[in-house]
Amino acid sequence: DEKEEEELRRRFMAPPVSGLRELRRRRRELRSRMELLIMETQGEVCRALAALDPGAAFAVDTWERKEGGGGISCVLQDGEVFEKAGVNVSVVSGLLSEEAARQMRSRGKSLKAKDGKLPFCAMGVSSVIHPKNPHVPTMHFNYRYFEIEEADGTKQWWFGGGTDLTPTYLNEEDAVHFHKTLKEACDKHDLKLYPKYKKWCDDYFYIKHRGERRGIGGIFFDDVDSPSKEEVFQFVKSCAKAVVPCYVPIVKRHCHDSFTPEEKQWQQLRRGRYVEFNLVYDRGTKFGLLTPGSRIESILMSLPLTARWEYMHTPPESSKEAEILEVLRNPKDWVH
Repeated sequence: DEKEEEELRRRFMAPPVSGLRELRRRRRELRSRMELLIMETQGEVCRALAALDPGAAFAVDTWERKEGGGGISCVLQDGEVFEKAGVNVSVVSGLLSEEAARQMRSRGKSLKAKDGKLPFCAMGVSSVIHPKNPHVPTMHFNYRYFEIEEADGTKQWWFGGGTDLTPTYLNEEDAVHFHKTLKEACDKHDLKLYPKYKKWCDDYFYIKHRGERRGIGGIFFDDVDSPSKEEVFQFVKSCAKAVVPCYVPIVKRHCHDSFTPEEKQWQQLRRGRYVEFNLVYDRGTKFGLLTPGSRIESILMSLPLTARWEYMHTPPESSKEAEILEVLRNPKDWVH
């Protein structure tokens, strides 16, 4: 028993929010298994990134939410390879705010509250990685589980998540590697999932006011509650395990590429678009900002250390900068 606990501690960045003993006591429950999965994913990703940037270290912050639950934020800043890399875990519970419930109902959830109250439990791991080198893409992933108890005691549950890539410059080989790795993770479960979730990703990360996607996509899904809890959990687990293999080889390939001040400038402008999407459209950011007692520093971890907004900037025709814009306006099929 102690050996097993020691082993788990070694794999995690900090003790889990619900406590190891509690998780082991309820180890058959999906909530506990999901919490262990997000803790393990956080540990795996942080170790893989730290190995690429040996001069830097993750600051590990554990925080508590007085309304229930808490989280673990791991952030590496100002490394040689990564300007900012954050991998957060949060496990929160309590009563859903009216605003958050409204957001869910607008997506078609019928939530029957008891005396206006909806007890909920939400947990997830989310990460955004902003590298220094403009030839290394930014990467984001998030996998989450939600449970709501309605007035009559029935529980609604669903999973959501995804992994997507935002390059400053287009590299076809990287794009294909990234999408193929995600497709393999999806194909293990159902061949229909990758095309469906790839399209969902392209549609979701769309900056309407710019008419372009945030990046070259990946997979994205939300409100998934079928075929069964176990099957969806196993699918989410495959996706979480694909994060390191889909991204780390790309970082290794480019983190020592040389770049010009102009290329760095273009990266800063693209990061401005990233910020626009996250603050204007991203549902997770909005949900976090609407949830009482949530930790703002952790929610805004997704923003880069630096970005630029230049007035009326347009790249020259048929430049490398124009090439990526073309793909952001017209998403491509990378795997066929």
